[in-house]
Amino acid sequence: MSNTFGALYILSAPSGAGKTSLVKALLAQDDQVCVSVSHTTRAIRQGEREGVDYNFVGQEDFSRLVEQQQMLEYATVFENSYGTSRQWVQTSLEQGQDVILEIDWQGRDQVLGIFPHAVAITILPPSQVALQKRLHGRGTDSDVIIAQRMAEAQKEISQYAGSHYLVINDDFNQALADLQCIVACRRLKTPQQAVNHHQLLVELLSTGD
Repeated sequence: MSNTFGALYILSAPSGAGKTSLVKALLAQDDQVCVSVSHTTRAIRQGEREGVDYNFVGQEDFSRLVEQQQMLEYATVFENSYGTSRQWVQTSLEQGQDVILEIDWQGRDQVLGIFPHAVAITILPPSQVALQKRLHGRGTDSDVIIAQRMAEAQKEISQYAGSHYLVINDDFNQALADLQCIVACRRLKTPQQAVNHHQLLVELLSTGD
């Protein structure tokens, strides 16, 4: 028997910690998991696709969605707005799909206030030196932007205690295995297993009359 309600995972990390790469690898190996496509007001970058990487909208449209309470969470980062569709997340969970939200710690706290049973995970780099090297290695930001991202990283890292799990992305394969372990353990919880194996439990508990 399939799930009747999916699990919600919240992944937070400083920019450059490798969160997006880890999520892509997890999705490639687990078809029960999907990732929410956020709305953003920032300009589309080369190689990005509308509706795949982000839903790109204007500031006026974004503000309207917020006013209509259609955003599960939203925030402004580097002068651009980002947000998660409340209806899309709710519908996906009701269809039995596990959903990953890639959001910052502020969004995490907003979502946990609405979905207290969501699983919050923080991804961190092994060091500040490694983080800065990764940001420079992407080749997408200027030195000024990288300096801003490093400052923001300190704020993000300082909020790690608000998550249920902490994953250090030093070795990529190990970090991916850690994420897979968290997902597997969530699915083995008794309430979830009671749904997945309802018929088996009925048979095991039958008197045999």
